[in-house]
Amino acid sequence: MENKQNLDFLAIGDITTDAFIRLKEAEIRCDHGSEDCKLCVSYGDKIPYEFVEIVRAVGNSANAAVSASRLGLTSAFLGTVGDDQNGKECIESLQKDKVVTDYINIDKDQPTNYHYVLWYDVDRTILVKHAPFKYKIPEALEMNPSKWIYLSSLGDSSLEFHEQIVAYILRHPEIRLAFQPGTFQIKLGTEKLKDIYARTEIFFCNVNEAERILGITSASLPVDQKEKVLKLMEMIRALGPKIVSITDGIDGASVYDGTEAWYIPVYPHEPYDRTGAGDAFSSTFTSALILGKSIEEALMWGPINSMSVVQYIGAQKGLLSREALLDYLAKAPENYKPKKIN
Repeated sequence: MENKQNLDFLAIGDITTDAFIRLKEAEIRCDHGSEDCKLCVSYGDKIPYEFVEIVRAVGNSANAAVSASRLGLTSAFLGTVGDDQNGKECIESLQKDKVVTDYINIDKDQPTNYHYVLWYDVDRTILVKHAPFKYKIPEALEMNPSKWIYLSSLGDSSLEFHEQIVAYILRHPEIRLAFQPGTFQIKLGTEKLKDIYARTEIFFCNVNEAERILGITSASLPVDQKEKVLKLMEMIRALGPKIVSITDGIDGASVYDGTEAWYIPVYPHEPYDRTGAGDAFSSTFTSALILGKSIEEALMWGPINSMSVVQYIGAQKGLLSREALLDYLAKAPENYKPKKIN
């Protein structure tokens, strides 16, 4: 049934089921510091694991749609699932979180994406496979465009779909775009996605992703970490985005609007599973702006949802309601505030 609600937030991307496999015996080997680490297990052996937990309806954009909905926005998801039980359960999971699912396409020729998460200590390595779906913008969205589009991870058959998205936004110039590139979108390069970058209002990535996007290494950047992040934000903004935010794991997050740059530390916590921390930050930051908050206020909202998400298995269980997030904000330590870095 076509949905006539006025949409605040339309998340576009792939959706999957994640099977979290909690490894019992593994080793982390870092050859050149913490940026070049390998998850190692015995080759040709039987590897014991503690448990498996199945998490439905995840993926960068699906996580963002749920995040926005819990924060009180009218949120929808545009993606594709197969005509199978996994696809049915993904749709039902989104609906439980009041995400509009009218724009989900069902592909009878491909299975719903299913990923395996190798979880060891507090971090994870994900085995991914994106089905070669035929992506398209539903006609219903021509009459009911969202205020914002949140674009993230899509499979390697989606280049033409990115062109469709650009054309759609050009037909509806009132739409504002948030872009959090996934693995394939980073591999495509900035030239093939130059029109996406040019139309982006807010851009999100982490430090390592920024270096890959720009094709540079840490050796060519300032030694001081905050200066390094600022330089990366300036270089990405030169590609077109109006606002650039870069996260740096436990070292916090930064944002730059072309005039001013701010930094905020993480909200104090002990992580259990870091899956979804970046999605929680970027979707919450975007939602705060949609709700009329300033960049500095949005920068305070984002890490709180990230902090909550990493207390649970998977990327959605810990996503907060607006009331709960504001409660954490009211109880924040005195040093939890944005600081200018330029």
